[in-house]
Amino acid sequence: MVLLVIFCPIVAAILIMAGAPARWTALVASVLAFTAALFLLVSFEQAQHGFRHVTSFTISPEWHLSFTTGIDGLSLVMILLATIVTLAAVWFTGTIERYENAFYACLLFISGGAIGAFASIDLFFFYAFHELALIPTFLLIGIWGSGNRVAAAWKITIYLAIGSFILLLGLILLYQSFPASARSFDIRALTAAAGLGQIGADAQRHVYLVLLIGFGILISLFPFHTWAPEAYASAPAPAAMLHAGVLKKFGLYGLLRLAIPLLPEGAHHWAGLLVVLLLGNIIYVGLVTIAQRRLDWMLGYSSVMHMGYIFLGIASATILATTGASILMFAHGLSIALLFALAGELRKRTGTLVFDELGGLAKVMPFASLAFGFGVFAAIGLPGLATFAGEIMIFFGAFKNGWEMDRFHIFQIATVLALWGVVISTVYMLRAYRKTFMGALSDRWKEIVDLRFSLRLPIVVLIGALLCFGFFPQSLVQTVTPVLRTYLTEQHRPSASTQRGGNNIQQVAWR
Repeated sequence: MVLLVIFCPIVAAILIMAGAPARWTALVASVLAFTAALFLLVSFEQAQHGFRHVTSFTISPEWHLSFTTGIDGLSLVMILLATIVTLAAVWFTGTIERYENAFYACLLFISGGAIGAFASIDLFFFYAFHELALIPTFLLIGIWGSGNRVAAAWKITIYLAIGSFILLLGLILLYQSFPASARSFDIRALTAAAGLGQIGADAQRHVYLVLLIGFGILISLFPFHTWAPEAYASAPAPAAMLHAGVLKKFGLYGLLRLAIPLLPEGAHHWAGLLVVLLLGNIIYVGLVTIAQRRLDWMLGYSSVMHMGYIFLGIASATILATTGASILMFAHGLSIALLFALAGELRKRTGTLVFDELGGLAKVMPFASLAFGFGVFAAIGLPGLATFAGEIMIFFGAFKNGWEMDRFHIFQIATVLALWGVVISTVYMLRAYRKTFMGALSDRWKEIVDLRFSLRLPIVVLIGALLCFGFFPQSLVQTVTPVLRTYLTEQHRPSASTQRGGNNIQQVAWR
C-alpha cells in the first residue's frame, strides 16, 4: 500500500508524458493515492512502535544500499498531507494552454517525490526523492509562471541547489561520523546506533550545523528566505500549492526524522542560534508581510513567517512542542494550499492581485469569499481549526522547555515574542480579506462569476480536513506522539529534572 501511494503519481506522470490523457490520468492517480493514504490512516495501529508496512529491495550489497520504504506516525501524517494537497492541486489545474501533458507530469513528479521522501527509510532515497521533486518546480515556474517568472525560476534554482548541496554534505558527514561497524543508510540502524552514543558531541555539533543550514535554506529559514515569496508569487497556483504546502515540509520533516534523534547534543548546542533565526521569520518577515500590496506576495511571505512557529517547536525539543510542530506542518500545508488555490482563481478572473485594484468581490463570489475566510482564520490560528491545535501546543511546549527547566530562559522569551507574531498575522490576513472581498465593487468586476461546482469540491476537502483535525486533534496527536516520545526520551537522555518535566508534557500531549 505504501508503494502504491509513492508510485501512483510517478507512474501516472510517465504515462502522461507517453501520451495518456493528462487531466483524467492525473485525477485518477491523485484520487487513488489519496484513498490509499486514508486506508493507511484508518488501519494504522497507534499502539505499535517502529515502522509499519516496510518493503525493502536490495540495490547494492557492497554499499548496503536498499530501496526501503515504510511508515510510522510522523511519516503517515505527512503522506496524508501530500495526497490531499495533490488532489486539490490537480483538480484546480484545469486546462493548460500549452504543454498540458508536461504541466500535469511536473505536478505529479513533485507529489511522488515528496511522498517518496516521507516514506523512505533509506538515507540515499530520502535525499534522491526530494531532488526528483525539485526539478519540476523550477520548470513549472520558468515555463508556466507569471510576472518576472524567469528571474524567480533562476533565484529558486540557485537557492535550493545550494541548499541541496549543503544538505548532501551534511548527510555524508553524518554517515562518516558513525564508526565503520555502525555505518548504514538505514535510518532505523542509524537511530539505534545514535542511541548507543556512537557519535561524539563535537561531531554532533558540526554535523547538526551543516544539516540545519541545508534544511534551513530549503525551508526558507531567515535569512535564507528571500527565494520563497518571489517564487510563490510567480508560480502557477497548483505549483505554489504543492511546494509551499508539501515540499517545503521536507526540511522540517528531516529535522524531526534525522537531526533531533541522531544529533541531540548538536541540537542542544545550536538551539540558541536557531531561536534567534526563527524570530527573524516570525517578527521581521511578519512585518515585511504587512507591507505587501499584492495578495500573492503577501501569501508568499506569510508562508515564510509561519515556518518560524514550526522551528520554535522543533528547537524546544519537548514532546508537546514537537508534536505541535508536526500538527502545524500538516495544518499549514492545508491552509496555504487553500489560499494559493483561491488566489490563483482570482488571478484568472481579474488578471490582478493588487489590493488597491480589488474589493467587494464577496458580492459576486460569495463561496470564494467564505472559503478564503476559512483560510484566513486558519492562518491566524482560530480555535476550531487544525492550526490552532498545533500553535497552542508549540507555545506551551516551548515555554516549558526540555533543555532548561530551572530558570527563565531564551525559549520563554522567544515564546512571548512569537505570540506577537499572532497579532501580526491577524493584521495582514484580515486586511487582505477586507481589501479583496469587502468594500465597494468596481464596475469591471460585476460580470465575474463564482467558483463552479466542480472547483468547490477540492475546497471543501481542504476546509473539511482543517475543521476535522481542528475539532479532533487528538487523532493526529496520538499518531505522532509515540514516535517523538521515543526520540526525546531514549535519544536525548535528559537529566532527572528534565525527565520529570518531559513526562508531564508527554501526559499533556496525550490528553
